[in-house]
Amino acid sequence: MTVVSPSVTAPLAAASPAAVDAALARAAAGERLDAADAETLLAATGERFERLLAIAGELRDAGLATSGRPGVITYSRKVFVPLTTLCRDRCHYCVFVDTPGQLLKKRKPAYMSPEQVLAVVRQGQAMGCKEVLLTLGDRPEDRWPEARAWLDEHGFASTIEYVAHIARLVTAETGLLAHANPGVMNAEELRMLRPTAPSMGMMLETTSRRLFEEPGQVHFGSPDKDPALRLEVIDAAGRERVPFTTGILVGIGETAADRAESLVAIRDAHERHMVDGQGHVQEVIVQNFRAKPRTAMQGAPDADLLEYVAAVAVARLVMGPRMRIQVPPNLSDPTEFGLLVRAGADDWGGVSPLTADHVNPERPWPHLDDLARMTAELGFELRERLTAQPEFVLDAERWIDSDLRPAVSALADPATGLAAAPALRLAGGRSATGDDADDTRESRSLSEERSDETKRATARRGIRELVEAAAADPLALDDAEWIGLLEATGDDLDVLAAAADDVRRYTVGEAVTLVVNRNLTSSGLRAAPIDDPATFTLDDVGAIVADAWDLGATELCVQGLLRPEEDASGYLDIARAVKAAAPGIHLHAYRPQDVCDLADRSGLGLDAALAALREAGVDTVPGTGVKVLSERVRALVAPGDLEIERWIEGITAAHRAGFRSTSVLFYGHVETAAERVAHLRRLRAIQGETGGFSEFVPIPLPGPAGGVPLVPGRASLDEHRAMVAVSRLLLSGSIPHVQIPWTRVGREASVVLLQSGGDDLGGTLLDGRVKPGAGIEHGLELPATDAAAMVARLFRPFRLRTTTYGQATR
Repeated sequence: MTVVSPSVTAPLAAASPAAVDAALARAAAGERLDAADAETLLAATGERFERLLAIAGELRDAGLATSGRPGVITYSRKVFVPLTTLCRDRCHYCVFVDTPGQLLKKRKPAYMSPEQVLAVVRQGQAMGCKEVLLTLGDRPEDRWPEARAWLDEHGFASTIEYVAHIARLVTAETGLLAHANPGVMNAEELRMLRPTAPSMGMMLETTSRRLFEEPGQVHFGSPDKDPALRLEVIDAAGRERVPFTTGILVGIGETAADRAESLVAIRDAHERHMVDGQGHVQEVIVQNFRAKPRTAMQGAPDADLLEYVAAVAVARLVMGPRMRIQVPPNLSDPTEFGLLVRAGADDWGGVSPLTADHVNPERPWPHLDDLARMTAELGFELRERLTAQPEFVLDAERWIDSDLRPAVSALADPATGLAAAPALRLAGGRSATGDDADDTRESRSLSEERSDETKRATARRGIRELVEAAAADPLALDDAEWIGLLEATGDDLDVLAAAADDVRRYTVGEAVTLVVNRNLTSSGLRAAPIDDPATFTLDDVGAIVADAWDLGATELCVQGLLRPEEDASGYLDIARAVKAAAPGIHLHAYRPQDVCDLADRSGLGLDAALAALREAGVDTVPGTGVKVLSERVRALVAPGDLEIERWIEGITAAHRAGFRSTSVLFYGHVETAAERVAHLRRLRAIQGETGGFSEFVPIPLPGPAGGVPLVPGRASLDEHRAMVAVSRLLLSGSIPHVQIPWTRVGREASVVLLQSGGDDLGGTLLDGRVKPGAGIEHGLELPATDAAAMVARLFRPFRLRTTTYGQATR
């Protein structure tokens, strides 16, 4: 089949300045806009574009004031549950769906089980989530016999019936509220779901019949993307009094006229079912197309930024002041947020502190505290809402099924209809996962206060029960139970690894990531050149960095104590030289031990040393320089390392200064299983206070045997599997990523460990062409092509990342 690349046709440039001025005047006067007006406004450029944004922003502000929340932009804290990735449609831009064969290769079930759903939801509950987004493919049983067989085996007549069962179960077991997003539904199915979910959704995407009917276009061969069918769903939701989310997708090949007609069609459906001035469409999403690898549209350009922003503004003007206009924050660069807010957006949609965006896995969510800060910088307050927008919560008698009203009321602020929890704090420690430190401490204290009777009962649990409990609530197990999991062998270890891989799949997603980087050992700095390939001068730094940048690196990792005879200012000099040579490279530099050396020898003190490093160009810091957080272990194997409490002081100070970091555990020395568990718990506690860890790396002692095993005779690979799996489970909901140290375990073992809970391969570790011997672990490289081939064996997507797990753009 020939794939037609999306393009926007001439109407964007066809409107005359006079026509745009006339349409702007009508919009400013508050007149009702038709599709022709909307199409004309989409073509606004220059000063007229600025006026378009100003009018849209003023209309949004007026609507928020009328709604009793002036200056408030909302979001919903959610858990994203991909109930099934089977689908009967064939959209050309989608990476969400799988075939049954792909599921088999990935070892994924046709549908998530209730136990798997609850395991993820309970973690989200502990992190303050209130929404469970149930997303899935359209009617997979109509295309795939495997889906039909699974539903028959489990006693469900349809996928929609299973959605209703899961939604009801989630609220009954956790009190969280489901937002059902199962695609096309008829009126009977909407009635079935209404008592289980306070809100539902389905994107209209576009009214373009060309994109649906013409071979090669994005929706050809996808029966559920018939625009007429999707408009009927929106109408049916209005008749059934369902608070409904819909919207348009910008940049999939639609014309300006298509965009305008789509927005007007949504407004018309909304108004047809209006009662007392309130229609059923609770928010309109304006979503920008982002090309994804492994799709028919992988080579298509992303939606043009200004065209996208114009669509947001026109959506505001067409829909009016009372409609919530939503823009997904992970699909735009933070530098673009200001334009989107100026264009009249007032809702960021669902953002998860726990789970990936499984529909757009290459686009991580912004951290919630960052989103709050950026929203504040734009002059607005970020407030949390429920799945249903406040107007529908406050008018629950009309819009919320009686079965759900108690659950909605339990989570809502009765005065505003927003979520009852306070807005995210901007002061204090940042949270990489989005959960407030108080929430984490409370969860931890509740776990610690379990009665002796409960502990004795859990001690009697079998391995499978322990694994299920760990997957649902990492704080529910005591140390003895975690030790039991660390020492699992045989079938028990297989169960442990599979559960950890499930937790990985349903939280951080399927992607395996890698950063293109180079290492430089700062201990090699010399004032003058000497005949030693591991050494370098400041003049060499610029050449090394320029070479790495030319080779495609996005990160330079620098760590290691300077020699005592080198001035401590050398740490800062290296950083400045790096940024001077390649301003765009990310500098990941200096362990707590290195920072403390700078602080002590320069007389700056810890906080001032960190500030100086920030000013010099350091972006993030390695959390290395410690083996196990135990003074007993340090004294035996690494007495030259920083004292444990001082390492903790250094890493927490770095986090509080705004630096993100890695975290590690070096295992296979003299440490006990209890000390490993205590180490992981301590890292989790630090994360609860600061939120600064981006990843955890379990690193084995080098050597043919891979270190000293916890279980005598256990194979080194099984030792690593147990360590990775326990790390994933114990740190789940706290430190999101588990990195596999391919330099220590080898490439073949790395593939196995990616099936035990791992989701990252670290860095390429380019040696480069300039001073290749000056890097840590020089002589070991993992080219991105080799990493992609490793991941392809797992049938999982591979992507290059930034140091902080964003999408690499080089």
